[in-house]
Amino acid sequence: MAGLVIEGYVIASADGMLADARHEMPDALKFEGDKKFFEAALDRAALVVHGRHSHEGQPNSPKRKRLVLTRKVAALAPDPDTPNASLWNPAGATFEEACAFAGVASGTAAIIGGPVVFDLFMDRYDTFWLSEAPHVRLPGGEGCFVGVPARTPHQVLASHGLRPGTPHLLDPASEVTVTPWRR
Repeated sequence: MAGLVIEGYVIASADGMLADARHEMPDALKFEGDKKFFEAALDRAALVVHGRHSHEGQPNSPKRKRLVLTRKVAALAPDPDTPNASLWNPAGATFEEACAFAGVASGTAAIIGGPVVFDLFMDRYDTFWLSEAPHVRLPGGEGCFVGVPARTPHQVLASHGLRPGTPHLLDPASEVTVTPWRR
């Protein structure tokens, strides 16, 4: 979409999970450095896109325009429970139509998950910011992308034409890094 940059954001455990077996992000996967990086990125975004189970839960969250993917509407509708949010069913409306409905024509669309939502944009990301917690494992958890754990997050991103840039250290004590993956 002209005028809109599409960026993805996730933190994954060493085994590629973004949530535990209950589909919840455990405290073991929360790091102050990653939290600050993520929050700053979302503060710059024109639009936040996520599924019904994903939400950043930050002080600025209610101020952010967002698209919440759902099958509960035919195409597009205002979210009756969340100001600044629109409900979007990709089966009934294109991403461009959803952005227009939300009143966003330029800036950054921050895609924050879950796996099915990330998958919708795999061939459209300008940058995918993959944070990794190398000392956390979540056996039986929910993979960060469709196809994980059969494939690693790196393999999934590479299979869509994205290449890793230089990792940045976000949390020295836990060795958490973020790597930009770009086309």
